[in-house]
Amino acid sequence: MDSHGQDEQRVVWAVVGTDIGPLMLAATPEGLVNVVFHATDAVRDRAVERLAARLGTAPVEDPEAPVLAEAIRQLRAYFAGRRHDFDLPLDWSLISGFNRQVLRELAAGVPYGSVVGYGDLAGRVGQPGGAQAVGAAMGANPLPVVVPCHRVVESDGGIGGFGGGLETKRKLLALEGVLPEPLF
Repeated sequence: MDSHGQDEQRVVWAVVGTDIGPLMLAATPEGLVNVVFHATDAVRDRAVERLAARLGTAPVEDPEAPVLAEAIRQLRAYFAGRRHDFDLPLDWSLISGFNRQVLRELAAGVPYGSVVGYGDLAGRVGQPGGAQAVGAAMGANPLPVVVPCHRVVESDGGIGGFGGGLETKRKLLALEGVLPEPLF
């Protein structure tokens, strides 16, 4: 329990440098709750404000918090090519309904080094013809990289969209051996 008696409600965050730029990680006592791309000071500050509003408590910077320290360790191993999946508790409270269903299927059913089409993923959750809804779920993913929305692509071979930017998606897919490394 912290000095304010709020250990159960505590939300912690940290920024970690990666091959795709700084990522902000946030966690609740239930697990990792948010991963934010391009975590410059301004982006990080907005993310902390959004989390405070959504979760009802002000997040505190604490990279030594056990769940964050473990997430950082696993992310570093992933970017070094030594880890192919994440074994972290996840807090799904920032997403619900169809979006949560799609993201859970993605996390469980699309392994490292593979991709799935938006329409195929829609079919897996019982919504054939729901490719656009799956795209919206990917855009709402509060846990990118860990819940690998970069592995969802267009059925015609196109890369599709990505909240972290297409160059970031290309780098993640290259890391996993799905695409060749970018030339420049």
